[in-house]
Amino acid sequence: MKLLLATRSAHKAAEVRRIIAAAEAALASGAVLPPPGAVLPPSGATRLHPPRLRLVGLDEAGVPESPAEDELERFDTFEENAAAKAEWFAALSGIPTVADDSGLEVDALGGRPGVRTKRFAPTDAYPGLSKDAANNRHLLRLMEGVPPAHRGARYVCVASLALPGGAARPVRHEPSAASGTLATTTPAPAALAPASFRGEAPGSVLESGRGSGGFGYDPIILATPTDRTYAELTPEEKDQRSHRGQAFRALARHLARGA
Repeated sequence: MKLLLATRSAHKAAEVRRIIAAAEAALASGAVLPPPGAVLPPSGATRLHPPRLRLVGLDEAGVPESPAEDELERFDTFEENAAAKAEWFAALSGIPTVADDSGLEVDALGGRPGVRTKRFAPTDAYPGLSKDAANNRHLLRLMEGVPPAHRGARYVCVASLALPGGAARPVRHEPSAASGTLATTTPAPAALAPASFRGEAPGSVLESGRGSGGFGYDPIILATPTDRTYAELTPEEKDQRSHRGQAFRALARHLARGA
């Protein structure tokens, strides 16, 4: 089964490919994948027969980058953003598509940055820093003086699966204050309503970064209940605990059941 992975992030694509490959191997061997929130698989495995997935990237599928993509994550929830991306790219490509929206929710900040995780630091507030480094610096600044007991946080990922439909329809996006009006796209095959899979991974915000693995906020988020940050975990350990690992293993279970 060919499945379009709708992301322009090389880091995310590599992580998802690794998670899906491990999930397929586990399912094919008769293992039961851990449900969301669990790390170790339970006993009493039941063999499932997942389809062989061939994940293709947007470039490989011939989907050129478009300014309209910037408007896809305009909603207030991870579920809505993930569904919007999955439907958009399924419609454009005609290929079953999985897209995710993920981010960090910090208790002391009322759940921020949330859906603005990638765009958290004010524009040009931290000149010379990469986007990830600027976001980390901004979060640490906002958390200055917050005691350890109140530095709780969680990573959230919602993966949505959309299937191309039949009838042609135009794909339209509402204008935003930042980018102005977007024109209606060329009519494309409609996408059927997506199925969504959610994963959450608990953590807490440290006062400084540790570790060189992972990406994004991983160096400053402690992977509770361990004493290591997500950037200090091995890729395999991170996949077992991460929000993205939970969400995409749930997707693999869904596909294996033929649901």
